[in-house]
Amino acid sequence: MTDVADRDTSLLCHELLLRLAGRIPDESLWRYRDWLAGDAGDVMAVSLPKQLVRERIGLTDGDHRLLSEALLPMGADPAAVGAILPEEGTPRRRHTFTAAAPGDDKGDSTALVLGATLRGRSDVGEVRDSWRRDTIASSSEPEQRVILVNTGGNPVELAGEIQRILRALGNHTPMVEALPTNIDPPEYHERALTASNLICTGSGELVGSN
Repeated sequence: MTDVADRDTSLLCHELLLRLAGRIPDESLWRYRDWLAGDAGDVMAVSLPKQLVRERIGLTDGDHRLLSEALLPMGADPAAVGAILPEEGTPRRRHTFTAAAPGDDKGDSTALVLGATLRGRSDVGEVRDSWRRDTIASSSEPEQRVILVNTGGNPVELAGEIQRILRALGNHTPMVEALPTNIDPPEYHERALTASNLICTGSGELVGSN
C-alpha cells in the first residue's frame, strides 16, 4: 500500500508536470505521467532533470523548488538538479488553442468513450477538450487535442487512466491535463480552458469551487 508520504510526493510530481506542459516534448510528458501512475516515479525522477539540462529548458525559482521537493526524495541526481538553467525573461508562448475541431468531427469516438467512462463520476468535475497548434513548428503540423479534467480525486491515477484510454483509441501521444481543485491552473491550462468544449461532467466539484 502507498503511504501518505509517497502519495504527497506523487502529487508534487503531478503539479510539476502540469507546470511543464507545453514546455517539454509531449512524448516525454505523457510517458512521465504514465510512469508516475504506474508507481515508477523513481524512473521519472532520474530522467526528467537530465532532460531539462540536455535540452536547456530553464525553470523559474518556484518551479525549481517544486522540482527539488518532488524529485530529490525519489532519487533524482542532485548534480543534475543543480545544473538546470534558470529561466530567463518571459517564456515565449509557442502554442495557441481553439475550441474548433479540425475537419469534420461527427461521430467523435474519443468524446463518446470519455463521456461513457467519466460522466457522473465523483472524482470528476468537468471534462473538456481544446485543440492546440504549435506556432513554432511547421504549418503542416496537425492540431493536437488536449483533454482537460477537473478532479477532486487523485489526479495522478486519473491522468494515467485517461491516457490509457486514449492510447487504446489510437492516440499514441495523449495529452491529458488532470487539474486538481486545490491548485490554480497554470497559464497554459487557463488558455486551453478558455478555448475549450465540454465533453461531459462528473459529480465532483469544479476548479475554483468552494
